[in-house]
Amino acid sequence: MARTSRRDVVHALLDGYGRTYAAQAGIRLRDTPQPLYQLLVLACLLSARIRADAAVGASRELSQAGMRDPRRMARATWQQRVDALGRGGYRRYDERTATQLGRGAELVRQRYGGDLRRLRDEAHGDTEAMRRSLQEFPGVGPTGADIFLREAQAVWPQAAPYIDGKALQGARALDLPAAPATLLRLADGAEPAVLAAALVRVALDKKAPDAVRESARA
Repeated sequence: MARTSRRDVVHALLDGYGRTYAAQAGIRLRDTPQPLYQLLVLACLLSARIRADAAVGASRELSQAGMRDPRRMARATWQQRVDALGRGGYRRYDERTATQLGRGAELVRQRYGGDLRRLRDEAHGDTEAMRRSLQEFPGVGPTGADIFLREAQAVWPQAAPYIDGKALQGARALDLPAAPATLLRLADGAEPAVLAAALVRVALDKKAPDAVRESARA
């Protein structure tokens, strides 16, 4: 039987877990204001100590309730935000998060005119500067900033490749190299955002490393 290579493992990883969280949340990510704002909301939701599926579900409910841009998010009542979060299963942090989303929406409007591309442009391609600016939004700490940039690199080439600490945790679980360039070579042209999301999913699921290895051996 042929030895399983690291490339086999990465391909099995992508086959089984290669889906961004934005895609799961139904966000058609483009370099335009609305989907970028929806991604910021998703990053805020995913930052809490709560199941990723609940955060994704809450993101979908907020969008379905019309809160897809900072103006509509800010105009929604606090209770409307709480109710949408609850429908998505985001109940443990719903009240605090509803407040954070309202304040964050106002900040996006006031500082960036509702367009997060201005945040990117102000950073002049400096990923760390973008990361610092993202942490100014309520509920978006270092983890949330990493989530946003990890997903946004699909449309912000200035941020790519963005393989953050949580993604590298997944790489270690699969005995893969930690160097982003090496991981991307093994992925044979896969989008960095997809590779990073797959690694994060493995880091968050204790059963995933064994499932990936088994698939790689098949």
